[in-house]
Amino acid sequence: MTILVTGGAGYIGSHTVVELLNTGHDVVILDNLSNASVNALSRVEQITQKSVTFYQGDVLNKAFLQKVFTDHIIHSVIHFAGLKAVGESVEQPLRYYDNNVTGTLTLCEVMNEFNVKNLVFSSSATVYGDPATLPITEHFPTSATNPYGQSKLMVEHILSDLYQADNTWNIARLRYFNPVGAHASGLIGEDPNDIPNNLMPFISQVAVGKRDALSIFGNDYDTHDGTGVRDYIHVVDLALGHLKALEKLNTHPGLVTYNLGTGQGYSVLEMVKAFEQACNKPIPFQMVGRRSGDIAACYADPQKARAELNWQANHTLNDMVMSSWKWQSNNPNGYCD
Repeated sequence: MTILVTGGAGYIGSHTVVELLNTGHDVVILDNLSNASVNALSRVEQITQKSVTFYQGDVLNKAFLQKVFTDHIIHSVIHFAGLKAVGESVEQPLRYYDNNVTGTLTLCEVMNEFNVKNLVFSSSATVYGDPATLPITEHFPTSATNPYGQSKLMVEHILSDLYQADNTWNIARLRYFNPVGAHASGLIGEDPNDIPNNLMPFISQVAVGKRDALSIFGNDYDTHDGTGVRDYIHVVDLALGHLKALEKLNTHPGLVTYNLGTGQGYSVLEMVKAFEQACNKPIPFQMVGRRSGDIAACYADPQKARAELNWQANHTLNDMVMSSWKWQSNNPNGYCD
């Protein structure tokens, strides 16, 4: 069957496309390349020895989307396309709401027009806000501490309302935690534009000499070492979770929601130490003030995904840091290499 992947040239999207192709799906990719490289797709084809169909364009462009759906018989959509930096969202909230919320509205309108009603949505653990207890289950109350999280939560509400209005839709909302790591080949990985917003690419770029030092945002959180604790999940495990969600949609479950995480939290300092062991060199860092919108700790209870999707994260912390280092050391300048 043919799967449309919006944002398919991006970090998580490209890894998911690899797994889709490896399991025999035909894939159509849509990406505006605002935070991605077309070179990632040629490497996806190199890894899989299969071709992909690529459209450069934006989910905000309804006529463009209609052309894609006219050109192909789409069975399901995996929707990654969106802006994703917490700090940037605080500075540019209108841009985030327009891109993440309006873009999804436009996509759903076109899907409805073409009677394509299977959707896997890339949500986020940020929809839980600052949780009262840990680990986080899918039944926790939702809130958001920043515009990025708020945009994801708005889309979740929209998808819930859409299903209530028309229960022929099958929608999986995947709330994932902190994706890290890279493909085992070292050919694809995380390649952010400008200064990285996420921890692992920042550490990687320091290790490879591209940046002088890591900035750690806050060392006075209520955690065991004062730095923020997160549930880091290998990007390949995350990609496989999307394939399991597609399988679930084929059983016509209606609206379903799953956490995709490991259930294990690691602090920033623990991640730095693990990466130092992987690259066999020290990672210089400096402590700076907290970022607006950040919380102390966040990690998942992944039991529901294990029970209902037959999915669990299998990569270890060592796998995460070793694959990140392999990607960055092989590609010091990312896809520009």
